[in-house]
Amino acid sequence: MVQRVRAQNIESRSARLKLKPRKKPWFVKIKRGLSLGYRRTKADGSWIVRVTKGGDDWTERIGTADDHDPAGIGDILDYDQAVEKAKEHANIGKATGDNTVGAALDRYEADLKTRGGDVNNAKRVRSCVKQSLKAKVVGRLTVAELKEFRDGLAEKMSAAAVNRICVAFKAALNLAAKTDDRIMNRKAWADGLEAISDADVEPRNVILGEAQVRSIIASCYRHSPELGEFAEVAAVTGARPIQLERLQGDDLQRGKAPRLMMPSSKKGRKKVIKRVPVPITPGLAQRLNGRAGLLLLQPWNARVRGLRFADCVKDAGLDPAEVTLYALRHSSIVRHLLAGTPIRVVAVLHDTSVPMIEKAYSRFIADHSDDIARKALLETSAEIHQFPNKEATQS
Repeated sequence: MVQRVRAQNIESRSARLKLKPRKKPWFVKIKRGLSLGYRRTKADGSWIVRVTKGGDDWTERIGTADDHDPAGIGDILDYDQAVEKAKEHANIGKATGDNTVGAALDRYEADLKTRGGDVNNAKRVRSCVKQSLKAKVVGRLTVAELKEFRDGLAEKMSAAAVNRICVAFKAALNLAAKTDDRIMNRKAWADGLEAISDADVEPRNVILGEAQVRSIIASCYRHSPELGEFAEVAAVTGARPIQLERLQGDDLQRGKAPRLMMPSSKKGRKKVIKRVPVPITPGLAQRLNGRAGLLLLQPWNARVRGLRFADCVKDAGLDPAEVTLYALRHSSIVRHLLAGTPIRVVAVLHDTSVPMIEKAYSRFIADHSDDIARKALLETSAEIHQFPNKEATQS
């Protein structure tokens, strides 16, 4: 049995309240190089951890004492809880930069880059995390503060967007825990960054008619040949922007049935880029012929491209707040569904899965299946009405 650390002057509430308020804490030694301190104030006192070991000398506040309110509310700790919290803090160490949330996000971005993943996943999280949270030690994160972060995002963006941020954030923190055995609080982000269930509602994808798509492409060509080609290939293939950015000149296959060997997006658990043949029109193949290196020239980054595309959408008489490059992808998927392309083929051509298509485009699938089912309906009314009613004949 572990012997209790005794300190008669601070281990009980009544003893602490008899002390006079002062700035200098009362300390009790927990073990060599580690002490717990109590600072008495006119209101609630506070618990302090002090580490003096191997030249690593530091102190830090670890919670509020249960001088007036019961332990377990917020960061209020009783004496025994403060002793254990002091041990945890000493084990994890003080915030040095390498063990903080900010450093974890930096390592996550570097890891994504090494594995060929989308580094924007890390950048999106970093842009949402305040500096105060970046400075916190990963091993001391709590459910409450991470839940506060998640709920704060939910006030500014959709549930689906919040969930995407939280998934990437958890990936960064899990990577930190894998490389640091001192981090024992994975439950903090498992619970604090839990997915918002409202995101399960069917997403609102913007679907454009063919005339609207052509109008946007024409507007993009008026802006620049590069933006026009990018928009046209996006509309014809339904590929994600990241896939289009990876297209090489030799991915174009000409002939009577031209196609592009479209690279995968490495979305989800995919680790290796695979290429799938996606048909394109002869006219588009002719315009793209003869390119070396990158197939689609892009003299701008994704952000600038998005801003210029928004201007073209506005010129086409549509709302850029609703219509993004992804509207061309959604429209391509629905166009294939309504044309009778099997869902499995649609999924392969658009680098996604059948369940995802069924979830995101269920309304259009229902319309399509209704048209198909009606072709198989048995018509009976004509035959039935050729015969008189049996009861009427007997009478």
